[in-house]
Amino acid sequence: MKIYFYTLGCKVNQFETQALSLLLSEHGHEVCESPENADVIVINTCTVTAVSDQKSRSAIRRFAKNYPGAKIAVCGCLSQINPESIRSIEGVSVIAGTAARDVFVENICNISSVNNRSFTPDNSLKRREFEYLPAGGLHGHTRAMLKIEDGCTNFCTYCIIPYSRGPVRSLAPDIAVAECRKLRAQNYKEIVLTGIEISSYGRDLTPKAELSGLVAQLCEEFPDIRFRLGSIEPRTITKEFCEKLRSFTNLCPHFHLSMQSGCDETLSRMRRKYDTERFYLSVSLLRDYFPGCAITTDMIVGFPGETEDEFKTTLAFIEKCEFSAMHIFPYSKRAGTPAAKMENQITKAEKSERARRASGVAKRMESEYLKSLTGSIHSVLFEEPCDGYFVGHAKNYVRVYVKCTDNLKNSIKNVKICGLFADGLLGEIL
Repeated sequence: MKIYFYTLGCKVNQFETQALSLLLSEHGHEVCESPENADVIVINTCTVTAVSDQKSRSAIRRFAKNYPGAKIAVCGCLSQINPESIRSIEGVSVIAGTAARDVFVENICNISSVNNRSFTPDNSLKRREFEYLPAGGLHGHTRAMLKIEDGCTNFCTYCIIPYSRGPVRSLAPDIAVAECRKLRAQNYKEIVLTGIEISSYGRDLTPKAELSGLVAQLCEEFPDIRFRLGSIEPRTITKEFCEKLRSFTNLCPHFHLSMQSGCDETLSRMRRKYDTERFYLSVSLLRDYFPGCAITTDMIVGFPGETEDEFKTTLAFIEKCEFSAMHIFPYSKRAGTPAAKMENQITKAEKSERARRASGVAKRMESEYLKSLTGSIHSVLFEEPCDGYFVGHAKNYVRVYVKCTDNLKNSIKNVKICGLFADGLLGEIL
């Protein structure tokens, strides 16, 4: 059969999509790049916000309507949390949640004779074992992903993910090493270590392990591969963490710290486990130990109860941190979370206005960071041609363009930065 994948949501979903595509390929099926001639369309859903739910359901309906000859299979966080909302959509043949991918693959293989719309996902909160899925890259990508952790027990007031993913489970270090060895044999030159909450990596293992220990082990074992960390909780960044990892030149100096707000009162209502003082300590430690590193973050604006003064406090804090890039989201109600029931919900218009103001500050800081790189030399992993240029990412995750007609895909070159260009920087290969 020809199988097409459509993925919504985070890097973990992207990882799981490529893993499912590998497993189905091993069963003799063909993964195709277009739904036009697909026998099966697999939709990997997201449920992080109400908007995500809507986008996931809309995608399922759209594919079912536009490609009536294809069978529809659905998995992911939305079908884990609310399988009834998927079951009610006409045309869906197979439903799975965020576990038991072996059963999901088997049902897809037998999709002509199996109608599993009545499938009810497991109780995610009772999960204790890490489900192994093969590492790899999405079709055409030059970097691979390795999921080292699943689940979260933070239970922030705005977040439904602990209920869709369950408690923390970690990939054993020896298996992580074995997966990286496979990826190196496939000629991947960069591996992204991802998970739902990788800062909690190893707390469930026997003996217990830590993220910094795994990263150090992988960087030492595979000096020819660049390792990039997914989103990390700010309390992960300690003096010990930095001292353990500072010497590894193959650890990408790009750190995405999950912030959400720069106001202590708002952070408290979000039930985040740090305050702005602790967050800024993480920023300072990273800049001390990894000079010139890129520090990026996420930010929610218009969280319930956020006053204008609290929002201004957040604006001042992000300027103090001088982030190199930011993802800014207006708060979106998610049914089933405490924040959805909080008083003093902010209007949509006000949330949009605050997002606009915050984005203005973020864009200015990003431009200043990019300008500061002019004249410096960076190692760039090239990925694809673009209108007479070839584009790739430096270790700090900045997009770099070079004028070149040669095929540079999956090559690493030293590039001198000339200045701002498009959505990144223009450089010349040394």
